[in-house]
Amino acid sequence: MSNMNRLDSARRVQVLKALAEGMSLRGTARLTGVARMTIEKLLRDLGAACAAYQDQALRNLHCRRIECDEIWAFCYAKRKNVTQAIAEKHPDAGDVWTWTAIDADSKLVLSWLVGSRDAGAAYTFMQDVASRLTNRVQLTTDAHKPYLAAVEDAFGSDIDYAVLQKIYGTDPDAEKRYSPAKCLGLKCDAITGNPDPKHISTSYVERQNLTMRMHLRRFTRLTNGFSKKAENHAHAVAIHFMWYNFVKVHQTLRMTPAMAAAVTDRLWEAEDVIALLD
Repeated sequence: MSNMNRLDSARRVQVLKALAEGMSLRGTARLTGVARMTIEKLLRDLGAACAAYQDQALRNLHCRRIECDEIWAFCYAKRKNVTQAIAEKHPDAGDVWTWTAIDADSKLVLSWLVGSRDAGAAYTFMQDVASRLTNRVQLTTDAHKPYLAAVEDAFGSDIDYAVLQKIYGTDPDAEKRYSPAKCLGLKCDAITGNPDPKHISTSYVERQNLTMRMHLRRFTRLTNGFSKKAENHAHAVAIHFMWYNFVKVHQTLRMTPAMAAAVTDRLWEAEDVIALLD
C-alpha cells in the first residue's frame, strides 16, 4: 500500500481517473493498491483545489441561457432514518442537496452549492450565479418556491426569468417502487422580463443530474456508496465538476464545456487537474 507522502503524480492520476468514472473509495483502493485513507486525503486536498480553481476561473461569463435545478443525495443516513443518537454523533447526517446552474449553450456548470434545500441556500446559490455573469440572461428554474425571492434579490429586474413546473401523475401499470411518476404536462410562467418561450427549459440541467449520478458513486441509488461525511461529499462534487467542465469532451460539442464557454483554450488532461495540488 501507498501513503500520501509517497504517491507520485502517476498514481494520483490513476486514483483521480477511477474516482471520476464513478468508482467508490474502496473500489479505487482495490484497483490501484492505494490505501483507502490515502485516497480520502487526496479527495479532500484535490477537492479543495478544484473548488478554489473553478471559483476563480468561472468568472465574467458571457452566457445567454441558464438552467438551474437541485439534485438529492444523503449523508450517513436518509433524513427519515436519522435518530437522535445518530444526530448527536453525526451532526451532518441526513439529506444533502446539490444546486447546479448550467449554461444551455456551452453546457458549462458555472455554479453549484452543496447544502440544504431552504431559502438560505437558494439565496447564496443565486448570488453566486449572478456574480459570474457579465450580461443579461434568460433563466429557467423549476417551481421550488425559494427561487422566486432568491432570483429577485440576485438579479432584480435585469433578467428574463421563467418557472417551468412539471405536473406528475401515477402510471397504474408501472412497477411501484422503482418507476418514476408519469409526467402529465408542463406549466410555464414568466416571472420577470420577457423570457423566450422557445427556451424555457430545464432539460440540460436535468441531463446533468443524470451525469452526476453516473459519475459520482455517492449519488448512486440503492447502494451503500453514499457519503458518510458532508465535507467529503462536497469535495467529490468539486472534483466531478472539474472533470466535467475541463477534462470530459462533451459528445455533441466535441470539446469540453470550458472550451465552449471560452474559459480555456485547450483540452485539459488528468495530469493538469492533479497539478492544481501544487
